[in-house]
Amino acid sequence: MDVRSPLPWTRHLLFWSLALGGLAIDLWSKYYMFSQPDLLAHDVRWVWTGHVGFQLSLNEGALFGMGYGKVWIFAIAATAAAIAIPVWLFILGAARDRSVTIALGCIFGGVVGNLYDRLGLPGLQWSDWDPARPGTVHAVRDFILVVRRWPPQGQFDVWPNFNIADALLVCGAVALFLLSWKRPVTTEQPEAAVTN
Repeated sequence: MDVRSPLPWTRHLLFWSLALGGLAIDLWSKYYMFSQPDLLAHDVRWVWTGHVGFQLSLNEGALFGMGYGKVWIFAIAATAAAIAIPVWLFILGAARDRSVTIALGCIFGGVVGNLYDRLGLPGLQWSDWDPARPGTVHAVRDFILVVRRWPPQGQFDVWPNFNIADALLVCGAVALFLLSWKRPVTTEQPEAAVTN
């Protein structure tokens, strides 16, 4: 018999606020950036010239373009994660840990944001990007550009373009990794009284 106390409703509020808030920001930012004429014309809009800006790209792979062309594999994995995360939190009880709830809220928002793109729901057409390619775009919309300069060689290193969902995924995953190193709290047992 499970004698643990029920999960507080605030854990649901915390998780769904982060997940749905992150998802909304991700989808809105993609919609906005992919509706800008200068960016659609393949221009770069610099925030900090030569270092940080916005540039549109479509990623048919995963993080850093890994697994390029395996869109449906990632879509299936994302769907599984979108089901598993709430089950782990609210049925298996991981939401008892507030930090885990926060990390998984970020991950859930990121997973669903990129899944939306992989399913082709934005309605982009490949012909708008590549006239020789027909069909609906089933790729993640990326737009954040980061460029670093490495002294003393003076070479430029361009970080793969990413989006808000990617940032949520990475931050959530790093948080889970760090939480896995957290030592469990143990309560010390009083020493048994010595009798003579």
